[in-house]
Amino acid sequence: MSAAKLGCPTALCAFVGNDFPAQYEEMMAGCGLIMDEFVHVDKYETSTAVVVNDPQLTQKVVFFQGPQGFADDIGIMLDSNAKKSDYVHFCTGQPSYYTQVMRNIGGKAKIALDPAQESHRIWTPENFAPALGLSDTLFCNNFEAESLSKYVGVSDILDADVGSVVCTRGAEGSIARIGDEVLRIPAVKAEKVVDATGCGDSYRGGFYTALYKGYEVPEALVIAASVASFVVQETGALTNIPSWDDAVARAEPYFGRIA
Repeated sequence: MSAAKLGCPTALCAFVGNDFPAQYEEMMAGCGLIMDEFVHVDKYETSTAVVVNDPQLTQKVVFFQGPQGFADDIGIMLDSNAKKSDYVHFCTGQPSYYTQVMRNIGGKAKIALDPAQESHRIWTPENFAPALGLSDTLFCNNFEAESLSKYVGVSDILDADVGSVVCTRGAEGSIARIGDEVLRIPAVKAEKVVDATGCGDSYRGGFYTALYKGYEVPEALVIAASVASFVVQETGALTNIPSWDDAVARAEPYFGRIA
């Protein structure tokens, strides 16, 4: 939704239960999301995440996988939009299903793997390495990196055997390895810090929108941080998504601070 609101053509390909709120689905469509592979299924209730912030805004997440965790059983390959996209981003879901979709894409798009909160339990050394081998980019935060680096036998997630790695580090900004180049991306200052929920997702939405609008990767990562800086200013993941112009205006002073 962040990417769509910012102006990047974005398809959301996912399974939900028949309990998915109609009002929320209407809001998603109203953002301009492409939803022809947003599929309701009978057998499962919708995936749900409960996010708790402590006083330091460090998050704990309880995640019910719902149909996304049993996509193999559903037997429907959501790969039509992926095959005609420039970038495909895999978030939480069943590793074996995602790996098959990656194979189906067959080089038609750049693939990003983003195990998120499932890094510590659903993903394992046995299923992470094959998926990473089919990916162009790995996204994670510094907490997830601890588990993921162990799965592939490296001490630093930036050394993972994949073309690019982007690791967010909260108030410390983010660090990325793009090919052989390591970039340290500053945190973009928010007017106030209220709620970190949705920061990582909005960061990714800002990144892909910046690429779509023609920015190079370093600047796109700063714009990503700028979008996230707006989201932390209000309670809720979708209540303060900025306009594209506002995101760029806040990001521009930081372009020269990329180390």
